[in-house]
Amino acid sequence: MELLQNKDIKDLIEMAIREDVGPGDHTSLACIPTDKLGRAYCVAKQDGIIAGIELANYIFKRVDSKLVYTPLKKDGDLVQNGDHIFTIEGSDISILTAERLVLNFMQRLSGIATQSHQISELLKDYHTTILDTRKTTPGMRLLEKWAVKLGGCSNHRMGLYDMVMIKDNHIDFAGGIKQAIEKTKNYLHFKGLNIPIEIETRTLDEVQQVLDIGGVNRIMLDNFKPELLEKAIALIDKRFETEASGGITMETIKEFAATGVDFISVGALTHSSKSLDLSLRVG
Repeated sequence: MELLQNKDIKDLIEMAIREDVGPGDHTSLACIPTDKLGRAYCVAKQDGIIAGIELANYIFKRVDSKLVYTPLKKDGDLVQNGDHIFTIEGSDISILTAERLVLNFMQRLSGIATQSHQISELLKDYHTTILDTRKTTPGMRLLEKWAVKLGGCSNHRMGLYDMVMIKDNHIDFAGGIKQAIEKTKNYLHFKGLNIPIEIETRTLDEVQQVLDIGGVNRIMLDNFKPELLEKAIALIDKRFETEASGGITMETIKEFAATGVDFISVGALTHSSKSLDLSLRVG
């Protein structure tokens, strides 16, 4: 897992350890002899896509380098209720100290991967690409976006720095679509930046304004119903990439994909995914 070489991920894990363990796991230290050794295993309590196998190893070894971790699954594997995910052997105190940290990360990331997989399977017969958004847990964006890709969907921009997205508030503050695009192009030229530009539209009239001006890479069609979305895509006529966004659910996403839109962004991939139920058991 290349992300484990990333300083931000390492810092996040250190913060999580400080937050949860603090000066020590007093319950385990009080109840269990310091020299007692044991074994535990992680079990899936529902079906899904597992994520965080290598991350779990890193956390266990960070808590106690002498722990012996044996993965039984790989990141991205489909698991079923009752499947064993990994085993961990060594100090009972160390295993219990790391337990909640490992499960918190794995359950969250596995939930995102599972939901991403479900959506990607729904649209496997369409050319539309499913994107996540910036609606992520602060500090966990890299991991959550990794889980999205693990589940079969794709990443939108990572942050505010790697793509220009001119949204409705930017347009209103700038004085209109034409002004927002022109100011953006001037800014990027002045800064010597070569990053893509996406602009949000709310009506067919706004779509036409963008077409008249040009100078963008992608047009976002925000809160367009499928019928209107189809008209907008016909109007754009492949001159720019198209992206649908807003109010799209698992029940309706096929209708949107059927319009021929290039991308659909789904904030729920990260902000509303349900954690996968996992448990650590002694044995």
